[in-house]
Amino acid sequence: MAFAPVLHSEWLKIRTLRSLPGALLALFAVTTAFSALAGTDGSSDPEFDPLFTAMFGILPGQIAAIAFGALAVSSEYHGGALRLSLAAVPQRGRWFAAKMTAIAVPPLLVGLVTAFTALVVARAGLGSAAGVLTTAEQVRGVVGCGIYLMLMALFAAGLTAVLRSGVATLSVLIPFILVVSFVIGDAAGTVADFLPDKAGQIALHQTYDGTLGPWSGLAVTALWTAAALLAGAWSVRRRDA
Repeated sequence: MAFAPVLHSEWLKIRTLRSLPGALLALFAVTTAFSALAGTDGSSDPEFDPLFTAMFGILPGQIAAIAFGALAVSSEYHGGALRLSLAAVPQRGRWFAAKMTAIAVPPLLVGLVTAFTALVVARAGLGSAAGVLTTAEQVRGVVGCGIYLMLMALFAAGLTAVLRSGVATLSVLIPFILVVSFVIGDAAGTVADFLPDKAGQIALHQTYDGTLGPWSGLAVTALWTAAALLAGAWSVRRRDA
């Protein structure tokens, strides 16, 4: 079967699985709400970064992007759905590529819209404090945010293909982001810059210190994602459905 119809069938699964549009809606709502709240009192922080303040909602909102990627893949392991998918598309690599493409696009598009909306509402709260942001910095923040959310969704999708469980994936990634990045990450110095979430989030800052910059940070996150996807592809190809 050609790639296009396989991609179309996987896109239909994304559209019809109710929890997935719900995760994207949660991504938009949570990110926008937290960015709006951050914009109302963020300028009082002595280490105030107006761009990161405007994008602050991404920190809780990314959990919805991770859930999107995990649920999109874990649905294949319920009720023998994967066996049916592979019966229709025996080329497992082609099926996996179509699945990941269908998973990648929605978080990217919703992430761009969400980041732009978060920036607008946060700027309204920040007032003149946001005036120091250049157009290039704001564009970089919005685009970087969309790419970052897409990569985190794919990272979760690849890990779910390995673990074969959305619950297991969320049990690993959510504590990792909420605990490791904020506790161990702060104590680890520059090593923390190379964690998958910390690296990508550099693009959300106006100023940044350390080894990585905005785009090199996203490249590190992309490498983590590529490793997870390669492991997931290997799992799909080598293990029984």
